[in-house]
Amino acid sequence: MTRGPTCPDARPLCAWHKKPPSGQIQEFSSYPERALHDNIRGTTLAYSETPDDAQYRDKLTDMQYHVTREAGTEAPFTGIFWDHHDDGVYRCVCCDAPLFDSTHKFESGSGWPSYIGPVSPDAIIEIEDNSLFMKRVEVRCATCDAHLGHVFPDGPGPDGMRYCINSASLDFADRGEDPAAK
Repeated sequence: MTRGPTCPDARPLCAWHKKPPSGQIQEFSSYPERALHDNIRGTTLAYSETPDDAQYRDKLTDMQYHVTREAGTEAPFTGIFWDHHDDGVYRCVCCDAPLFDSTHKFESGSGWPSYIGPVSPDAIIEIEDNSLFMKRVEVRCATCDAHLGHVFPDGPGPDGMRYCINSASLDFADRGEDPAAK
């Protein structure tokens, strides 16, 4: 079963990340602890290559910023995509990277958009998250490190996974209108 990397040190090789050590898994009890770890290891985003905080604040709504840059969560049944059924590709609201295909979306009853898997294993990263007194796996955009949501082992797909994603972290490209969504 391949589900992509499972820790911040196993991210795909990008301009702002060091080459990951193989097989290393790092646990963090909170998002700030993970950010501090990344900063100490020198793997934080290089602001000369990516939007800085002010650019994200200008581009995103308050809720989009809270979810993607501060690892927040929108309330269930409030996001624009929880009951969305159009044909196309869901993209990262921060960097426009393709993340999930509508053919992988299903009704989980959770109040958040749910998918059986990403468009490719390289589209996301998974990080063990022990915050809020529970153990779960955080899902982030592999391109810009935006927080997307969490993955749980109770989905209907072949791998049994449910990617529970915040609508505020997504944009949508209709397959009929956007050639890149085909």
